[in-house]
Amino acid sequence: MATAFFRQGPRRRAVPRRLLSVALWWSGPLASLGLLDGVAAIEVVGQRAGGLDPGCRTRGRPDGGLGPGACGAGAELAGRAGARASAPPPPFPPSAPPPPPPAGLITSIYIRQKKKMSFRKVNIVILVLAVVLFLLVLHHNFLGLSSLLRNEVSDSGILGLQPIDFVPNAPRQAVERRQEEIPVVIAASEDRLGGAIAAMNSIQHNTRSSVIFYIVTLNDTADHLRSWLKSGSLKNIRYKIVNFDTKLLEGKVKEDPDQGESMKPLTFARFYLPIFIPSAKKAIYMDDDVIVQGDILALYNTPLKPGHAAAFSEDCDSTSTKVVIRGAGNQYNYIGYLDYKKERIRKLSMKASTCSFNPGVFVANLTEWKRQNITNQLEKWMKLNVEEGLYSRTLAGSITTPPLLIVFYQQHSTIDPMWNVRHLGSSAGKRYSPQFVKAAKLLHWNGHFKPWGRTASYTDVWEKWYIPDPTGKFSLIRRHMEIANIK
Repeated sequence: MATAFFRQGPRRRAVPRRLLSVALWWSGPLASLGLLDGVAAIEVVGQRAGGLDPGCRTRGRPDGGLGPGACGAGAELAGRAGARASAPPPPFPPSAPPPPPPAGLITSIYIRQKKKMSFRKVNIVILVLAVVLFLLVLHHNFLGLSSLLRNEVSDSGILGLQPIDFVPNAPRQAVERRQEEIPVVIAASEDRLGGAIAAMNSIQHNTRSSVIFYIVTLNDTADHLRSWLKSGSLKNIRYKIVNFDTKLLEGKVKEDPDQGESMKPLTFARFYLPIFIPSAKKAIYMDDDVIVQGDILALYNTPLKPGHAAAFSEDCDSTSTKVVIRGAGNQYNYIGYLDYKKERIRKLSMKASTCSFNPGVFVANLTEWKRQNITNQLEKWMKLNVEEGLYSRTLAGSITTPPLLIVFYQQHSTIDPMWNVRHLGSSAGKRYSPQFVKAAKLLHWNGHFKPWGRTASYTDVWEKWYIPDPTGKFSLIRRHMEIANIK
C-alpha cells in the first residue's frame, strides 16, 4: 500500500497518512471527555498533518467538510477531527483491526515484559549455580569414596574364600608418597605366625611403594593375627585377612603322614591367587619363611614373557643353587618331583632332566592366569594324583610343587636369583658368607631349619624384623632352650 506524505514548508517533517488517521481517531474521544476541545483537536491534528498553519484557526463541520477559514493541506483532516469530537466514536468496523494502543501503554507493556524476562534470567542463573554447586558436592563425595576404596580391598567371597578383615587406614602422607600399589599374598598358619609377621615387617620397612598384604589363614587364627598386627610398627601395614575354606581341597589331596608340613591346607593358597584378588592384574606370592631386604617394587616389575602367567626362580642356574647343588642329587630336576614310571607322566613328553623351579616366591600375571584357567589345571592334576599317585616319593616329598611343574612346564619366566636366595633352612650351618647374605634382596629359609625354630643359620638377620607376640601365644623355640640351659 502506498503511503502519502504531507509537508509544510521545507523544514517540516513528512508524516505518514496512517499516523494522521490514528491521531484523528483518538482526538475525538479525548475531546468528548473534555480533555481536548474541538479547536485544540483541529489545531493539533492540522499542525501534525503539516497542512494547517499555526495561525489558521477554523472548525470542522459535522459532515467532515471544510469549515470557514480553512487553510492549509490539513484543514480537511482537522475538520474531520472536529466532527468526531462532537459525536461518540463509532464501533470498530468488523473487518478492520483495532487501532494500536497509545504509546504510553506500549511503553508500560514493554517495561513489564522486560521485567519478566529479567526475572527469568535471574531464575536461570540461580538454577545454573545450584546445578554447579550440586556437581561440586557430588565430585567431593566421589573423591572421598575413592580414597576409602583405596584403603580397603574388595570382598571376595568366592568358592568359600571369605574376607574377615579390612585394611587399616594408612597415613595420608605415606599413601600420597607411594604411587605403585603392590598386592602381596602370604599364608599364615597358627604355628608359623611369627614368620609371616617378620616377613611383612621387613617388606613394609624396605619398600617405598604402597603394599597391600592379603593374609590367607584359617578362621581360628584370625583373631590372634589381628591382635598381633595392631601392635608396634605393624599399625601402618595395609592388609586384608582372608579365610581359606579347606573344603576347596576335598577330593584333591589325601592324608599322608609321610608328607609332613606339605599336607597343611595353607600350602595350597598359592593355587587360588585370582580368587583372593579378583580385581588385581598382577601379584606377588611368598612363603612365610622369608625376609625381604630390598624394595619389593623391583620384584614386582619382573618382566613376564607374552603368554606366561608366572615367573619363578630356577633351581639349576640360581645363585643359591650353585652353592647347594653338589649334595642335592637330582632333587632339582623334574624327576625329583614326578614319577616317570607312570604312563600319564610319560605322555606329557616332559624331559626328566628339566630344571625345576621354586614356588615359594613368584610373580603372577593374574590376567593371563585367569585366561588360561591355571587354577583349574592345577586342581586337575591334584585329583589325578589322588587317583593314580603321580608324584615322586623319593626326594622332593612336596605335593604342592609337582602340579606347578606340570602346568608351567616351559611356560614361565624367571626372576632375579637374588630375589630368592634360598636353602637357608636346609641345614643348621652357614652356607653363605655374611657379605652375600647382606647383598641378597630376599632370604628364604626353606627346609626343616626355620629361623624361629631350634637351630637355623643367620637367625640374627631374621630376628631383626621379628616383633614379639603381644598375646604370648607364639614364642621363639630356641629362646626357651637358651633360658633352660642357663638355669
